Amino acid sequence: MRCSGAVFDMDGTILDSMGFWSDAGANFLKIRGIIPPSDLLEVLTPLSLAQTVVYLKKQFHLPESEEAIADEFNQMVEHRYLNEFPAKRDVLPFLEKLRSLGIPMCVATATDRYLAEAALKRLDMFQYFRFILTCTEVGHNKNEPVIFEKACSGLQVPKERVIIFEDSLHAIQTAKNAGFYTVAIQEDSVSADEPKIKQLADQFVHNFAEVIL
Repeated sequence: MRCSGAVFDMDGTILDSMGFWSDAGANFLKIRGIIPPSDLLEVLTPLSLAQTVVYLKKQFHLPESEEAIADEFNQMVEHRYLNEFPAKRDVLPFLEKLRSLGIPMCVATATDRYLAEAALKRLDMFQYFRFILTCTEVGHNKNEPVIFEKACSGLQVPKERVIIFEDSLHAIQTAKNAGFYTVAIQEDSVSADEPKIKQLADQFVHNFAEVIL
């Protein structure tokens, strides 16, 4: 395809942070003496933070307010976004390549804006993106194509010429069903889904140096 716009997921795609998120929900429950169900990660993966908070409070009858739960999650991850999570392999050279080709880029993430901006600025990636969209602000998670459609509109590029870069099966399924070209980035935390991801995505790569434009 001829690429005229690029939409990047953040966690697990351009930021090496999914190892933490894979255990975050379970750890949150364990602190409260609650045994996490075996399907917790599968349930939480497509949700935004706001949706995760609503689910946990309702499903496990937590006494805290939704705001207090969200604040606790943010405290758990804030230090890591501000100081620790590294970029995925070959991300910066790839972003520079797209910029040199005049291809507009944005981020579409389930992470709260202030954490996303902090991490991207620390890693010198923020400068490459025209804007950031978050699932919480858009009001839809990536089981629906709304955030991808809004990204496409914001980039002012026809969807037929937009590439969606993702690491998770549910997001790739959503993007493909909505008619987008998808590039799947290998991510250890979703290795169980890798066979399905390889079948579904237009490209499957281990790092950004392997992407074919």
